[in-house]
Amino acid sequence: MKTVLLGGIFGIFCAGMAAAQDAPVVYPFDGSFDDATFSVENAIVGKGLVIDYVSHTGDMLARTAADVGSDVKLFEGADIFLFCSAVVSRSVMEADPMNIAHCPYGIFVAEREGQVTVGYRSYPEGAMQEVQALLDGIARDAVGK
Repeated sequence: MKTVLLGGIFGIFCAGMAAAQDAPVVYPFDGSFDDATFSVENAIVGKGLVIDYVSHTGDMLARTAADVGSDVKLFEGADIFLFCSAVVSRSVMEADPMNIAHCPYGIFVAEREGQVTVGYRSYPEGAMQEVQALLDGIARDAVGK
């Protein structure tokens, strides 16, 4: 009975840890959506990085809402900036080549109910914390922290 109870508690603990690890890191932005996207772009380029692609996710969701049977407006604006860092990517992939699964890295800007946020996904412990530190620095630069 103790083994089953401890196993159940451990399972709940692990599920909670995974959920916490999956939560994005988000910072409020004091300004407009357009100002935030400009700030994020400048913060990325300011680190010497090249933006590979900007996903206009908010536009896609708005455009396809009726096609999927929804009338819910999720965002006033939502863009995701995708990029890599040769230095950081090499470092984390030399630690574990399967860290390729996390590349490219993304920072999002979203406006919802008049609130603009800048954020990124959380990464697993270990080598990928180097990526998380890079993203956190860029996001903080973008929001003025």
